[in-house]
Amino acid sequence: MQRTFFMIKPDAVERGLIGQVLTRIECRGFRIVQLKMMTADKDLIAAHYDHLVDKPFFPKLVDYMTRGPLVAGIIEGPEVVNSWRDMMGVTNPLEAAPGTIRGDYATAPVDGNFYNVVHGSDCPEAAEREIALWLGH
Repeated sequence: MQRTFFMIKPDAVERGLIGQVLTRIECRGFRIVQLKMMTADKDLIAAHYDHLVDKPFFPKLVDYMTRGPLVAGIIEGPEVVNSWRDMMGVTNPLEAAPGTIRGDYATAPVDGNFYNVVHGSDCPEAAEREIALWLGH
């Protein structure tokens, strides 16, 4: 059984989409192992997105990700890393297919920012790293 880290980002929490996202996870047959509602600080966001800290858009990313509560969690199931990424849809909401979470719920760029509702680890190794970073195990 594989597990992965997922996040329901602050824009989705603000819009009342937690239940919609969790329902999709459960309807797909994945098991929710842990959930934690929290507000991230700049240090946590910098550690999570360490590959982006030198990018010019990073300050806006920090503002977006720290502007309110988010939900961090672990889900498990067969091939959950790739399946969850398929369920999310592509990062850019303008390119996300209808039927994916981002295709159905993400918003177009506002002030140059994409508000794309959810995050998921891109590989099993990243999942373990992100689980440890966000949830401490």
